[in-house]
Amino acid sequence: MKIDFDELRRIHRLEKNTTKLVEVDEDFIDSLEKFVDEEKKKYLSSLKNFSSSNVREFTNLKRIIEEIFLMREKKLLNKALIAAHTKDITIDKMDRHELDTYKKMLKLLTDHNEIYSSLFGDRQKEKTEFVTIKILKDVPTFVGTDMQEYGPFSEGQKVDVPQKISKLLVMRKIAEEI
Repeated sequence: MKIDFDELRRIHRLEKNTTKLVEVDEDFIDSLEKFVDEEKKKYLSSLKNFSSSNVREFTNLKRIIEEIFLMREKKLLNKALIAAHTKDITIDKMDRHELDTYKKMLKLLTDHNEIYSSLFGDRQKEKTEFVTIKILKDVPTFVGTDMQEYGPFSEGQKVDVPQKISKLLVMRKIAEEI
C-alpha cells in the first residue's frame, strides 16, 4: 500500500470516528516509515529555503501520525483486555507490528487474570497452545470441548483459537491454518 497525506488523513478521520481498529495493511507501519523518510528529506531540504509551508506540513504530518498511533494503541489495549476476559481473540485489521504488540499484551493480561483465578481456588487450566486460523465460512457462537464459548466468527476473519478448536474447524473445512 502506498501511503500519502490523503490516505493518512482518511485513516486518521476513521480512527477518530470509530471505537474499532480501522483496517490497515499488514505492512502499514513499514509503508509509513518509507513515507516519513521521504517527507523528512523534503522537510530538511526546505529548511535551506526557509519554507514555512513545508515546516507546517511536516509538523502536521507528525501530529497526525502521533494521533493515529495513540488511538490505535488504546484500541489494541482495549481489544487485548476484552480478549483476556472473554477469550474472544480476533487479530484482523492490524499491522504485523501491532499484531506482535497485541499478542504480548494479551499474554500479560491473561497471566494477570490467572493470579485472580488462583486466589479463589480455581484450578489453573492446562496451558493451551493457540493457533491462528482464517475463517472460511460464517460461524455462530459455539461451546468448545473446553466448555468455553467461541465466536461468532465472520468469513475472512483471522482469529487465535486453542489448537483443539483449530483442528475441529479445519477438519470441517470451516477454517484454514495460517
